[in-house]
Amino acid sequence: MAHEHENIQRHEHESAPRHAHDHIHMDFADMVPLLEQEAELFSPLYTEAAAWLREQRSGTGLIVDAGSGPGVISCLLADAFPAARVVAVDGVESLLERARARAGRLGVGDRFSTVRADLADGLGDVEYPADLLWASRSLHHVGDQGAALAGFARALAPGGTLALLEGGLPPRYLPRDIGVGRPGLQSRIDVVHDEFFDRMRAGLPGAVAETEDWPALLTAAGLRHTATRTFLVDLPAPLSDEARAFVVTALTRLRDSLGEGLDPDDLATLDRLLDPEDKAGVHHRPDVFLLTAHTIHVAVKPE
Repeated sequence: MAHEHENIQRHEHESAPRHAHDHIHMDFADMVPLLEQEAELFSPLYTEAAAWLREQRSGTGLIVDAGSGPGVISCLLADAFPAARVVAVDGVESLLERARARAGRLGVGDRFSTVRADLADGLGDVEYPADLLWASRSLHHVGDQGAALAGFARALAPGGTLALLEGGLPPRYLPRDIGVGRPGLQSRIDVVHDEFFDRMRAGLPGAVAETEDWPALLTAAGLRHTATRTFLVDLPAPLSDEARAFVVTALTRLRDSLGEGLDPDDLATLDRLLDPEDKAGVHHRPDVFLLTAHTIHVAVKPE
């Protein structure tokens, strides 16, 4: 699993089965272009978050990125904490290969390693304890999130910090009324996405329904919640070519993964928006922007 997974920003996935108890297969290896594209575009957010975490810790020996994906954020953490060793943990070997290659290109390979492990089964062969454990949008891919958080807590050194990125606000790319189709397209997509997300969660092995009160869940895992902060991605129109390309990728994946749940008129609108020859599409229109928010909850293991 990868935090950069996830998610068109909130993790868009493969096509959703119609039944709540069907298991939705997530092919994260297939999502590499999206994962890297998003994490690189959102690097200022992660850099700001890492600086905030650094202010709260005078020193860090071992950082574990739980659900690292292709390692974009793992390498940002290595840069933010130049004395730390960083271990990227993910269940997909091809993503870990890209993480190691990135670390080598960026000159942090000598203090960077990877461990292949499914977060539902723990953190694998990581050399505990960790001083900082970062889990960005990976926990919600584990059926029993409470048990996973308890495992994270056990992996921390006394006084160690868990930084959990879950929640925030869904992304917005377009005005409410875009002059094509019915106004409010993205709000209706949100409803379908939330229904899909519920099916995804229900289909995970060992799924346990949890109220998404993250500070309370961190406390239940034996940690002391110390802070919550939300970081903004605000890229106004007109977008750079890189940001526009990401919006195209994100909307394409929404179209592919949620299409069965959208009404025909909204599907037709998405098709127009994604048609590179259509002047009303996101390839050309001047009002495309990118606005979203990610929330980080921080907790410390008692000494």
